[in-house]
Amino acid sequence: MITMKDLKNILEECSINDIYFSNSGVSILYKIPIYQRNYAWGREEIYALIKDVHDSLEKSVYYIGTLVTYKRDENIFEVIDGQQRLTTIYIILKALGIETIANCLTYSARKVSAMTIEKMPKFGEEKDKGIVDGFNYAKEAIKDIVGEKKADIDAFKDFFLNKVHIIHYRVPKDVDLNHYFEVMNSRGEQLEKHEIVKAKLSEQLIGDEDAMEKFSRIWEACSDMSFYIQQKLPEMTTVFGKTMEDFVIESFDEFPSSNEGLFSSLGMKTISELLNSSIKTIDKDDEVDKNDNFQPIIDFPNFLLIVLKITRLLSEDDFNPLSFTLDDKELIKEFEKVNLTPKFVEDFAYNLLLAKYFLDNYVIHHANGEDRAIENPWKLQYYYKKGNKAAYLKDLYDDNKVQQNKVIQLLSMFEVAFTPKQRKNYLFYCLYHLFEDCDLNDYVDFLRKLADKYFFDVYLDTGKLNEINQPKPNSFDETILNCYELNIELEGVNRDFNSVYPTGSCNIPLYVFNYTDYKLWKKYAEELRGNKEKKGSRNRIEFFRALGCSDFELEPFKNFYFSRTRKSLEHYYPQAKAGDNMLINLQDINCFGNFAMIGSDANSSGSNWNPIDKKNRYLDTKSNQVSVASLKFRIMLQICQDNYDAGIKDDTLKRPFGLEWNVDDMVRHQAKMLEIIMNL
Repeated sequence: MITMKDLKNILEECSINDIYFSNSGVSILYKIPIYQRNYAWGREEIYALIKDVHDSLEKSVYYIGTLVTYKRDENIFEVIDGQQRLTTIYIILKALGIETIANCLTYSARKVSAMTIEKMPKFGEEKDKGIVDGFNYAKEAIKDIVGEKKADIDAFKDFFLNKVHIIHYRVPKDVDLNHYFEVMNSRGEQLEKHEIVKAKLSEQLIGDEDAMEKFSRIWEACSDMSFYIQQKLPEMTTVFGKTMEDFVIESFDEFPSSNEGLFSSLGMKTISELLNSSIKTIDKDDEVDKNDNFQPIIDFPNFLLIVLKITRLLSEDDFNPLSFTLDDKELIKEFEKVNLTPKFVEDFAYNLLLAKYFLDNYVIHHANGEDRAIENPWKLQYYYKKGNKAAYLKDLYDDNKVQQNKVIQLLSMFEVAFTPKQRKNYLFYCLYHLFEDCDLNDYVDFLRKLADKYFFDVYLDTGKLNEINQPKPNSFDETILNCYELNIELEGVNRDFNSVYPTGSCNIPLYVFNYTDYKLWKKYAEELRGNKEKKGSRNRIEFFRALGCSDFELEPFKNFYFSRTRKSLEHYYPQAKAGDNMLINLQDINCFGNFAMIGSDANSSGSNWNPIDKKNRYLDTKSNQVSVASLKFRIMLQICQDNYDAGIKDDTLKRPFGLEWNVDDMVRHQAKMLEIIMNL
């Protein structure tokens, strides 16, 4: 039996300072064994962590998870679980410029990885790409989120070292490690937070077998985010209507009972019982059609938080949505704030089912596989099944392709701007709206207004932005949630873009560029249709004149979609060729007119090229056009091409090499773009 004294010795809440700097004069070595996978955190995970920590600066402590180690030798600890977090912490410390780290991190049997960690931030020719990329992402994120002011970096550094805590579990010496690994493999590393929440909610239904069974079936059906809810509840026409495309029940009580005895297997289980239960295997006959699955835009724990927020808004008169956090790290804590009753649990289960139905059938999904240049991977389709015929998917606006494309572009614009699974405020607003109004025409109008609301009333309001022009915590809810109602009517249409993002400012949020590309696509979709599309037509001439460039055909507009590769901002005129002793200074190139969205791979490979070289590379049909899938950037490339062509035709217009795109072009291009995006 483990005593409290034993527990204190093996389980400890540690700060980052405790982990990497406290050593009592003797260096501690954290060794990552060969059976652990390579470092795998990417840009999204690192950005999300640094943003979460930064958003928590006013809090007393921020918990980063757990670390499990086994003492192999004196001052040598083998990392059993948590190596991704431990490595990321080390990388962030180095990215913050902390060179003297007392305790060491290494890899048992990966010479290159160990060498990369040891030499960081300097890297030799032989290096672990994953770790190097992680270091670069961390530096990027610190610059973008924390800023470059010494006071801001010092405040973040102090909080990171002392207030970011990790639960360190030291596996006792007398524990059989083989058995420990066996348990981890068979039951999972730990009980998931959402499983704990399920157990807590289920307790409210003890004694009501029918309600318990219904709750369990709804929960299990909704938890698989990669399939339509109708697929997980096949033939349930009492819920989804005869064609399985509607949602016809109005309460938890109307959800049909089952005779399959699921109560005994899924319902009344304590956390202890869940931990000790075996994993349920799925018979092949029970599997749904794998061809109809997709890449979800949100995971189940964060989806639960959205549903909880909706449920509390609908059922509690004194609920303060500004105190609610859409972050799965707060999942248990947010449910603990609720006065749980059987009625609340039943209402939550019903809302969970309805929200999953809306998410699956009214919100975009990303098709399985990678982005491809010629095919939009974003799908907006609902589930349809008639009688005994095979089910298939239909476009949500199957009789109106114009509306279908508008909604896809709007939703994907939001999604690539807010990729992390946490804090998807836009998704919460969409689902909350659909709870009140699921008319398809109203839905289009809502999304358009929401996009405008984000741009004008958040990203153009300096009071809603921090020093690096990122929205402050609760900025969206403060702007859009008004007395439990969604307020999407504009208030700041006359705001000045240049006063918020003046020349010389590098801190222009990604949403601004996504919104710009949406407005460019919208202009094309609304102005060029039918005969108006013909080259040389008055409408088409006026269209390209408004863009500030010559006609480069319409395929970039027709094929445009918001690629998930859009994660980086490109200086079209490169930073490396600007400065006090250069033809163009750094102040001038840091402007909206010289920035464009681009794929991160393309940015790293060609960031220092001259504008004309970038134009040649990116307009090469053999190159990966997804990496430059930005309409704004395509216009900039064409302006550069136009300037080059003008010099060929008229020698007096020929520009010096490297200046085919200059400050005047940036200024004119910015003015053209602002005319479009500021016009409602």
